[in-house]
Amino acid sequence: MEKEPQRKKEVMFQRMLEQKEEVRTVRKIVFWIVSVILVIGIIGGFSIYTYIKGALKPVDPDSEKVVEVVVPIGSGLDTISEILEKKGVIKSARVFKYYAKVNNEADFQAGTYGLTKSMTPDELLQSLKTGVVYRTPAFTLTIPEGLTLDQIAERTSAKASFTKEEFMDFVTSEDAVLRYMTKYPDIITEEIQKENIRYALEGYLFPATYPFYDESPSVEEVVDTMVDATVQNIIPFQGFLEEKEKSAHWLLTFASLLEKEATSKADRETIASVFINRMDEGMPLQTDPTVLYALGEHKDRVLLEDLKVENAYNTYQNKGLPPGPIANAGAASLQAAVEPSKTKYLFFLADKDGVNHFAKTYEEHLKNKAEYIDSQHK
Repeated sequence: MEKEPQRKKEVMFQRMLEQKEEVRTVRKIVFWIVSVILVIGIIGGFSIYTYIKGALKPVDPDSEKVVEVVVPIGSGLDTISEILEKKGVIKSARVFKYYAKVNNEADFQAGTYGLTKSMTPDELLQSLKTGVVYRTPAFTLTIPEGLTLDQIAERTSAKASFTKEEFMDFVTSEDAVLRYMTKYPDIITEEIQKENIRYALEGYLFPATYPFYDESPSVEEVVDTMVDATVQNIIPFQGFLEEKEKSAHWLLTFASLLEKEATSKADRETIASVFINRMDEGMPLQTDPTVLYALGEHKDRVLLEDLKVENAYNTYQNKGLPPGPIANAGAASLQAAVEPSKTKYLFFLADKDGVNHFAKTYEEHLKNKAEYIDSQHK
């Protein structure tokens, strides 16, 4: 009888030992699970921290190239963040959006911004809030409407660190021309290489005021900026061009004539109607600026003998538009080319004050000539 209680004690003792071992095992498992979770959490947290920290750094701290970013009216933070990421100005739209929210940034201004990939999130937010570029450019370059490629080269070299010759060498090089054709195949097409074209990129450098943040930008950077601006200004008209089966080259060529002839927005639209009416009638355009471009020189007055120059750009000797632009047209001329006035005018001339006078018939045109031109030379 005494052995039975002893056996029970031994069994209970054995069970206690087993339970202790189980507890130790469970504790070890819990310890390792917690350790693994902590390690994963630390690694994950560090990875997230590293990702966010990297996403808040400038995309390219050394970049000075200006990126044009358009923020439409009514754009919210989500839309603006996506636009900035698409333009390559920020690394992550999501991180930028949350960063702005954490900093209680809102009330951004719609408009067109010249931003760079070297700007920090704070600089970008400041620009979007104030409607101005936060960084101060090293210099600005203003290209007025109506300048030729040669005139742009002269004006640019006066501000930049390269010469006029270096500018012209680049814009007339086959490599540069092919590069832009490859980059913008829907807008810069083989038309710029047509026979009799003087300069392939004539008309493709948009007139505007450009900020540059590098004191010595390269020729390539400057021309890239101007060509990019032309493309951005052509894009809104692509639907019209497709509908009318016209090309960007046609638009830039037509707009360049308006730029050289017009003195006001209303004149551009009316002169556009004159040119369209003349082409519809099979009449040559007979616009003096094309003669001057053909001659390659500036004159205060075009002479009768000048009108006879044999050149593809001379619209007195050739019907239709010249083979390419004769100058670099601005936004108003581009708009007038696609939205001309509806008139029956076939003639116009400018008086000594630059005021244009329009006529439907040749007889009316002769009267205008006698009153506004001939009488001034007596």
